[in-house]
Amino acid sequence: MEDIRVQKNWSMAFAAAFPDVQEVKTELVRKTLHFLIALSPSMAALNRPLTMVLLMTGVLFYTGMESLRLAGINVPLISRITSRASRARDQGRFVLGPVTLGMGALMALLLYPSPAASIAIYALAFGDGFASLIGKFFGRIRPAFLYGKSLEGSLACFTAVFISAWQVSRSYKISFLAAFSATLVEALPLEDYDNMALPIAVGLIVSIAML
Repeated sequence: MEDIRVQKNWSMAFAAAFPDVQEVKTELVRKTLHFLIALSPSMAALNRPLTMVLLMTGVLFYTGMESLRLAGINVPLISRITSRASRARDQGRFVLGPVTLGMGALMALLLYPSPAASIAIYALAFGDGFASLIGKFFGRIRPAFLYGKSLEGSLACFTAVFISAWQVSRSYKISFLAAFSATLVEALPLEDYDNMALPIAVGLIVSIAML
């Protein structure tokens, strides 16, 4: 009886802390996929053209599978993952996130040399990824200038990008500029298009700083 009471108290506490559990689960699925794009720089170090081909192929393949899903044709595994990763605003619509994610990494590799491209992709993977997760779990302070996003999420973005950029560049200046620019872009109300805007902006700033 006591165990049941303890479990009930824990359940109530969890529900109070995270009122929309399904939304948190959805975000966990989305950002797990999001973090996988961080493999791109390592793959590009081995074969850059092949990595770009794989990214483009992945985008085209996903576009085809998502089009089939919207047409009512269930694709095993792919449709299930897409549905689980869909936010409320995506219901009944083409889920654009994976497309812009792949295109963001692809454009970073096309536009910028390494290590600027690597820093840009890590900013996309970890900066945007941790910003969303921390914002969902712990975001409480939401000033107007962040367009509804949380200060905690923005700090997580800055920290994640600074650390990842430092691991690549070993420069405090470049790491700060990458983190600052990523945090600014991530705070904008761009929805899924921040997956493209963020690496392009960070790559540009880092490339200029490295001249």
